[in-house]
Amino acid sequence: MSQETQNGKILEHFFCCGINHTISDTSTRSLYAIHHDQYEQLLHLARKKHLSELFVLSTCNRTEIYGFAPEAASLMALVGEVSRGGKELFAQIAYTYAGKDAVHHLFRVGAGLDSQILGDYEIIGQVKAAARFAKERGFLGSFTERLVNAVIQASKQIKNETSLSSGTVSVSFAAVQWLLQSVDDLTHKHILLVGAGKIGRSTCKNVIEYLNPAQVTLVNRTYDTAEAFAREHQIHFAPYHQLASQIRQADIILVATNASSPTLLPSHFADGQPKIVIDLSIPENVHPDVRRFAHVKTVNVDELSRYKDETIQRRQQAVPEALAIIEKHQNDFLCWYRMRRYTEVLRALKHKLEQIHHQEIQQIKENLSYDQLSTRIIQKIIDQIACNLRKKSPQQAEIYLQSLQELLDLSFYPAENFITGFPSSAPDQL
Repeated sequence: MSQETQNGKILEHFFCCGINHTISDTSTRSLYAIHHDQYEQLLHLARKKHLSELFVLSTCNRTEIYGFAPEAASLMALVGEVSRGGKELFAQIAYTYAGKDAVHHLFRVGAGLDSQILGDYEIIGQVKAAARFAKERGFLGSFTERLVNAVIQASKQIKNETSLSSGTVSVSFAAVQWLLQSVDDLTHKHILLVGAGKIGRSTCKNVIEYLNPAQVTLVNRTYDTAEAFAREHQIHFAPYHQLASQIRQADIILVATNASSPTLLPSHFADGQPKIVIDLSIPENVHPDVRRFAHVKTVNVDELSRYKDETIQRRQQAVPEALAIIEKHQNDFLCWYRMRRYTEVLRALKHKLEQIHHQEIQQIKENLSYDQLSTRIIQKIIDQIACNLRKKSPQQAEIYLQSLQELLDLSFYPAENFITGFPSSAPDQL
């Protein structure tokens, strides 16, 4: 059998284990958010445990690990070992998909069908980034790379041919919609944005386009990034060490950083001034104690995701079309997988036959004709098949014999004793 099959890389050993917004709140998901350093550590542990093909998808909605393992618990343990939440809790709450179900789940995730906001197209970029990280470190094999590419193609077709991702609905846009519905006279408000990553930039653009506030200020750990973005969009910017003073001046604070610990602390709000704080980060970047202040209104991604409008309704109508596209791409992928498995087995068969041929050549001492040598090699193969058939139950032997007949297009009349087993008097040579 091929090396890949020997390592257990068959479909039944492909798993997805994880948590998402449907089974855990933001505080729990924060415990299992996997950032670059933790991802690196996880892959290092995987190599020690002889797990060689996997990747981790960690977003504000989910933390999931996809890969091959003898059992799903091996993958769960990796996430638990590198995260703040630990192995025990993750094993208790995580869902597990195996084989075709794991494949189907990734297709759903990549299409945005499993997102807090239906049709979220940002997720496919996160799938790409997660797979790329694993590939650069040698953890993306032929199966997972082909699967991710199939998911990407399905996602593109769904976006282009359905209304599943139509309209503007994302966490960053939901934050703007929440402000429009909840805050009066936004044109006189000072809005502070903390973080200039992908979500932070998207939020900032939505704020500028839809809210028209009195002032927008951007603060980011990397000053040059904040300066370049602020100048491009004609907003204010400030260095990170001025965060505390900028918080005091702001009426509304939107946080979209990638920090592993809280960025906004209770001490930032000790002056008693009323504030609105929207945390778009996972793990949460606003300290839990900030919620205790009566003068601070805090909102997190779970609360924002409850926002529904006509755009979501249109997207829900497109779900059947999206599922049909997924089914086609998934079937194509599974067909490729089956053909690859056939190729592996046939390659192994060829290797075995060549091995028998070589052994017979090495053992022959007398001069034999070509026909005699061929007969000897053929008999060696038949003997090995007969020997293995005798080790099977009569029912199993019958199944194997029927398979041989079909695969090799054999014409023969099966003896009755094949049904009851091989007689002791049966000759060794057939």
